[in-house]
Amino acid sequence: MSRTSRINLDREIPGVLVPVENRTSLARRGINNIIQALPGTQGWTRNETVSSSSSSSSSSSSTMRTAIPGCASHRSRGVNMEAMKTKQKKCENLDIAAVDNEKQIVFEQVDLYAQGFPVFEEIRRQGKLCDVTLKVDDQSFSAHRIVLAATIPYFNAMFLNNMIESKQNDITLQGIDAVALEAAINFAYSGRITLTNSNVQSLMMGASFLHLHKVRDACADFLKKRFHPHNAIGIRHFADTLSCLPLVEEADKYIQQYFHEVSVADEFLAQPFSELKELVCRDELHVVSEEQVFEAVMRWVRHDKENRTKNLPELLASVRLPLLTPQYLADHIAKEDLIRSSHQCRDLLDEARDYHLMPERRHLLQSFRSRPRCCNYIMGHIFAVGGLTKSGDSLSTVEVFDPFVGRWQTSEAMTMLRSRVGVAVHKNKLYAFGGYNGTERLSTVEVYDPCLRTWNKIGPMQCKRSAVGTTALGDHLYVCGGYDGVTSLNTVERYSPNTDKWKMISSMNKHRSAGGVVAFQGYVYALGGHDGLSIFDSVERYDPLSGFWTVVKPMLTRRCRLGVATLNGKLYVCGGYDGSTFLQSVEVYDPVIDTWKFVAPMNVMRSRVALVANMGKLWAIGGYDGVSNLSTVEVYDPSTDSWSFVASMCAHEGGVGVGVIPLC
Repeated sequence: MSRTSRINLDREIPGVLVPVENRTSLARRGINNIIQALPGTQGWTRNETVSSSSSSSSSSSSTMRTAIPGCASHRSRGVNMEAMKTKQKKCENLDIAAVDNEKQIVFEQVDLYAQGFPVFEEIRRQGKLCDVTLKVDDQSFSAHRIVLAATIPYFNAMFLNNMIESKQNDITLQGIDAVALEAAINFAYSGRITLTNSNVQSLMMGASFLHLHKVRDACADFLKKRFHPHNAIGIRHFADTLSCLPLVEEADKYIQQYFHEVSVADEFLAQPFSELKELVCRDELHVVSEEQVFEAVMRWVRHDKENRTKNLPELLASVRLPLLTPQYLADHIAKEDLIRSSHQCRDLLDEARDYHLMPERRHLLQSFRSRPRCCNYIMGHIFAVGGLTKSGDSLSTVEVFDPFVGRWQTSEAMTMLRSRVGVAVHKNKLYAFGGYNGTERLSTVEVYDPCLRTWNKIGPMQCKRSAVGTTALGDHLYVCGGYDGVTSLNTVERYSPNTDKWKMISSMNKHRSAGGVVAFQGYVYALGGHDGLSIFDSVERYDPLSGFWTVVKPMLTRRCRLGVATLNGKLYVCGGYDGSTFLQSVEVYDPVIDTWKFVAPMNVMRSRVALVANMGKLWAIGGYDGVSNLSTVEVYDPSTDSWSFVASMCAHEGGVGVGVIPLC
């Protein structure tokens, strides 16, 4: 990509008029510069101890029209100069000391500056008194040397430093186009410039050339407001060419925040190898999973396979393959011909496989590739589904929290009443599984499409389930355990959205009702819960490749009705009930060292709590504190190990199912 190629802003609004400098400010600075530039005026000073704005515009204009004393115009009008001298002598000896001790009063007409520059502009429009012609691209522009020197730093240096051009009447400029030069000259006389999608690139280059820093900053602000996935990389290249660091930094932030959207745009495919490598190395990329980074790299390579295949090993080394699921490694990466044909790429794939196959040795395999990106979290709307009223009645109500505005509002209700409902999000659609309608446990399932804003029923589960654990992993959704109205369940069903079919798979080792279920590092984890007799601290996980459940490290506390979520490569559990106490404690599991530890507790006890990750934080929503159902919400910040309250739900009193639909 050419570093000065045309920036695509066609999808944006047509333009704005930018008053880059206050006219009075520009005029005041310009007049002062003109005075200093005039021969014989270097010693002039201006006393500003007293000012007056009493003179009107009309009096000033009248003064402008009056001929200067001593000029031919006075003589042509027959002015009697001798009579004027006689009158002057009569006034020479006025005695005013008796009434005023001040020796001098300085009068200042503060609007003279603002009035002066429009006159300069009109004089130039008429082509009068112009003493320099600037030429660019076969176009010529007449102007006043003194005005240009007073308002544009480039011309100040040219005209006041004995450069050759200071003595030329016709000056040809290189490095600026006619559109930018004309706009800059008009700006010199008016202090105003109009920015549009079609001229901003030219004007910013011209402003940089002429050292008009405020104009350049205005252009940069204009471009910041027009970032889009299809132009962000181009704007960054352009800003880098002009050494405009603030615009480069803002473009970087945008590209990082909307990496996936940027990666499918044409500009991304035109990047040079060095820039792409630097980009995919960044910790700050906002991605839902490392799959998005891998797929972006492969799109770039395939765009020019003949010339770019040689770059794949180095790019793949910047992708954090160990963070991908075993299923994705096996089904996608291992089957990619470009990777299979490179021994360096195969070595990287083997490293990622070892990371998953030998968790006890992960501490020996640590590298930047196994470190989660700082911003690999979901940014989206939080949906609270179903749940209970204060009196314990089931609800079909749905409300959504927008973390950017910090407010809950109701959304489209489900087709059925559902409390103790299981919720999972898959490919930006939200699924509600089973639950309790106040009369019976349910096997029905419905799905919400945020684009259509509708709920639709899909194929029912094979078993009725409330207090069920659910999650999405790969191309499937999993429902684990729950309560069918008679007994706690250990059965597990897997749903394929592509076929709308359910399949019963391997059962868990324990019957788990009101347990926590979450997808983590390519496995389905089932935590805590109860079997009707005992509450568990045990944890087991399902491997979709082997089809088996394996018992892993237990939690520090036994819990049912707990919240569970993953964030930054770690697994969190919060709240719940241990058989005697409603809990507010929180634990985190680090798979690298295979250890659970306590972190800061929530502010209140929460059983039947929902926990989700959003915007790099954990959100504990609703629950029951042993006395009443809760509508309150609190947020955990792992960087400070602290919880803080945010806006409460407006239509629920606890027991909700929760999911996050990412922003597109």
